[in-house]
Amino acid sequence: MTRHRLLLLLLFSLLLGGAAGAAGLWYFFGGTAPAEADLDQAAGPISSLEPGTPVDVNGDWTVDTSIGSFSDYSGTWAGFRVAEVLDNIGDTEAVGRPPNVSETQTLDGDKLSAVTIDVDLTTIRSDRERRDPAIQRTLETGQYPTATFQLSEPITLPDEPAEGVTYDVTANGNLTVHGVTQAVEVELQARLVGDTIVVVGSTPFTFSDYGMTAPRAPIVLSVADGGSIEFQIFFTKTSS
Repeated sequence: MTRHRLLLLLLFSLLLGGAAGAAGLWYFFGGTAPAEADLDQAAGPISSLEPGTPVDVNGDWTVDTSIGSFSDYSGTWAGFRVAEVLDNIGDTEAVGRPPNVSETQTLDGDKLSAVTIDVDLTTIRSDRERRDPAIQRTLETGQYPTATFQLSEPITLPDEPAEGVTYDVTANGNLTVHGVTQAVEVELQARLVGDTIVVVGSTPFTFSDYGMTAPRAPIVLSVADGGSIEFQIFFTKTSS
């Protein structure tokens, strides 16, 4: 084989290897991140009541994990969304969502009170499994396994919840992550559909505010210092 042909063969091998490597990186880290929570999409599969059917919303409501599935994000979940730049891939988003969410809330007419949300961070799963170890290390879930949000003041709705009406409200509360508690404002949408309350929302966060640094990996050129915490939760009534 001539030197010229050998050089061409080596160049072809390097290009092929580089393409395969880039494809592997895309498989583990790239792709399209799951969409943000959408109230219409979340509420779509739930059966509505006949128009005019009375619903007594007063009382205690709790998370209903029997609705939807975590596998396609049609059920209850809470998690994060962070922008990142990856080598050979470019701009993308890292999304992580744990399925284990518990919450209680009390409705009394047009007032929502006593809201507590607990999220089991040890069950968090990202849209790319290769990210999961770095996420667990960042959150130090062995020491801080739970994130908690507690409402600090009641939410007053425009009127008593009615079937099919969307309510846009701001929830003021305290968010505890990584052993650090910060006051936050959570923008959320809620809708009563049949005998179920559907809630979606988000709030911005910064890693450094909670004593953490953004996850790192050799392929990651940069990661934003923060992003958004987002959630989709279904509630059913447990008591009057």
